[in-house]
Amino acid sequence: MHESTSHRRRRTVGTGPIALSLGLSLAASQLIGTPAASAAPAPVTAAAAAAVKPKLTNSYNRRAVKKGQTVRVTAKLINPKTGKGVKGAKVRLQIRGGKAWKTWVTRSTDAKGGVSILTKPGSSLYYRTVFSGGKGYTAVRSGQTKITVRVTQNKAAKVLAEAAKHKGAPYKFGASGPNRFDCSGYTMYVYKKAAGKKLPHKANSQQRYGKAVGKGSKKAGDLLVFRSGSYGTHVGIYAGGGYMWAAPHTGDKVKKQKVYGKNYVVRRLV
Repeated sequence: MHESTSHRRRRTVGTGPIALSLGLSLAASQLIGTPAASAAPAPVTAAAAAAVKPKLTNSYNRRAVKKGQTVRVTAKLINPKTGKGVKGAKVRLQIRGGKAWKTWVTRSTDAKGGVSILTKPGSSLYYRTVFSGGKGYTAVRSGQTKITVRVTQNKAAKVLAEAAKHKGAPYKFGASGPNRFDCSGYTMYVYKKAAGKKLPHKANSQQRYGKAVGKGSKKAGDLLVFRSGSYGTHVGIYAGGGYMWAAPHTGDKVKKQKVYGKNYVVRRLV
């Protein structure tokens, strides 16, 4: 019994280290010999290797215009490797007034890689050009440029704007501004300030200035002279829509009010 037990122990002890050594060797060979799948390099296609990022530039003949004026946008798409233009590429002119860009027009480049686009901005906008890529070229876009549209007021609009500035100024007989007015002092001040027109400080005298216009043809900015018979007693500035700006009378203030009565004449100064 002792011999049998001793024999079995020696066999167990003898085979253990061999099996352990073999297992470690196999594990090591697997770690060294089998690369991880994630380490495999991505294949490079011929198209990706050949794609070129072109250079896109813009120029503008003006960056500040009056409403209705034309702006010429010239874009050029150049291959930086050859220095030559990219012919037949689709270039989009985009505009942005708020957050989103919108394509305004698309044109194809000429043999020198150029394209010329005319536009008439109705308001101040940002412009850029975009090439979406293709034919061995990657997509590219230009920087943004702001085109400012200047809003110009005509003289009549300036007169109305000046008249409105003094809303609430108290009436005072004989006053001609800038803080207090009587009726003719108010019109005298406004026309001089807004349009450089000189008027006398008297309602009756003011009806002899400017050009006579029929009541049905009056426009905003015209002078209205109210009369007693043919004598001018009160004046105001027509605001359009049946209203006028005026300094009415003692105890009142400069305000926009309805045109009253029918005995008045219209004089056009602007």
